[in-house]
Amino acid sequence: MKTVRGNQPLILAVPKGRILKELEPMLADAGIIPEAAFNDPSARQLQFSTNIPELSIIRVRSFDVATFVAFGAAHMGVAGQDVLMEFDYPEIYAPVDMKIGACRISIAEPRDMVGSDDPDRWSHIRVATKYPSITHAYFAARGVQAECIKLNGAMELAPVLGLCRRIVDLVSTGQTLKENGLIEIEKIADISSRLIVNRATLKTRPVQLQGWIDRFQEVADAA
Repeated sequence: MKTVRGNQPLILAVPKGRILKELEPMLADAGIIPEAAFNDPSARQLQFSTNIPELSIIRVRSFDVATFVAFGAAHMGVAGQDVLMEFDYPEIYAPVDMKIGACRISIAEPRDMVGSDDPDRWSHIRVATKYPSITHAYFAARGVQAECIKLNGAMELAPVLGLCRRIVDLVSTGQTLKENGLIEIEKIADISSRLIVNRATLKTRPVQLQGWIDRFQEVADAA
């Protein structure tokens, strides 16, 4: 693991996309104002200074936030519980539920299967998912053998095109499933986004990190 020097600026990793839109007002409430380019969708810049000299922000894909924090390239971040469950990095401590990005990981199948399908009778299942670790663990606990086909997007096409009959994916409103002829049949877990920190940094720079943990906890509690 990367050794973090005590005099280096702290780096906060945030996810691109929908969660970032929900996170931006919480950053402001925590007293963090990124440089102007942070809000420019055409900017190719990935690291941004803030009004706090000892803190900068990197903007990366949601799945990569946990990796940057786990390996010490970033010292804290905001990541969905789905990412933390999938990778299960022991180097990550997730002390604050930010109460944003609310959704769930669920199993879905074509509408025409629902009436005749009995999940209690499954012994082997093939699913398309970007969460193979979560999927294997969930079905193993039920005594079901899961064959996972790893996809990173367009999950709803898998049953339509005959790749498999079921998917495991994030569900928010369920509208995308509905539009593709799928029905949510089981929930695996509720999901929200959490403040995460690198455990090694928390040990070497406890005052700074704990200060940010406390500040984000106050913001989340007030939301």
